[in-house]
Amino acid sequence: MKPAKQKGPGRSELRVKFSDDLIWGLHTVLEALCSEPERITELILQKDKRGSSWQEIIDCARNAQTKCTFAERITVDGAVDEPVIHQGVIARVAPVKLLPFDELLSQFSERVQNHENPKIIACDCIQDPHNLGAIIRSAHASGVEHVLLTRERSAPLGGSAAKAAAGALSRVKICQVGNLSDALLALKEVGAWVFGAVKDPEGTSIYHTDLCLPACLVIGNEARGIRPLVKRSCDVLISIPMAGDIDSLNSSVAGAVIMFEMHRQSLFSQETGKPA
Repeated sequence: MKPAKQKGPGRSELRVKFSDDLIWGLHTVLEALCSEPERITELILQKDKRGSSWQEIIDCARNAQTKCTFAERITVDGAVDEPVIHQGVIARVAPVKLLPFDELLSQFSERVQNHENPKIIACDCIQDPHNLGAIIRSAHASGVEHVLLTRERSAPLGGSAAKAAAGALSRVKICQVGNLSDALLALKEVGAWVFGAVKDPEGTSIYHTDLCLPACLVIGNEARGIRPLVKRSCDVLISIPMAGDIDSLNSSVAGAVIMFEMHRQSLFSQETGKPA
């Protein structure tokens, strides 16, 4: 496994802010990797460490395709009770078990074959944990069963995201992937239509779009939106018509508006037998 490149002054030292989604220490992290590797969202490793337990952690991380960040030195800031003695290894742990992508793909494909219209929301590098939690909460409330996240440049599934999700974190199936474009292409191969949420006038109005399909909705980063390569993987670009002067909505609000329009169309179709 190649060390991740460090930029700027962080090349020799990595400072990690203490949070409730961290665990540390060789034996603690190794046990978590062996028992529930799907819950480990990132490993932070000190380069100069050696030994059998250390190598076992590296091997487990490689097998689980866990995101790894390497540094010459690691410091944890903000611990209240006592200093964090991490032994050169820290892990970020999701509060729920993550679903492997091949299982997500299988579950989605099975529902498509049963002539259902399953829904997925894909978050392309959402970095604010409150936004991420709010999106997950709206997903559950609007009947979206799966949430797809990027491993890189994504907010951690820690306490802040869990609090914003208000209990929904354990009620939807969450998956992380290294390459979102490839994941979208795989979903399209099993019958998904991929809709990318963009700012008007680039996209078609959600109120003029048939969303009552097996669908994956992509919501982009708070500042930059959907990345160009991911955007090219979308079948249709959609937007929310605005009445006011502000030209865009917060990512979690935009996601909620579109997911509930999906839900409205689904309810209308079920009640009338006609497209919305």
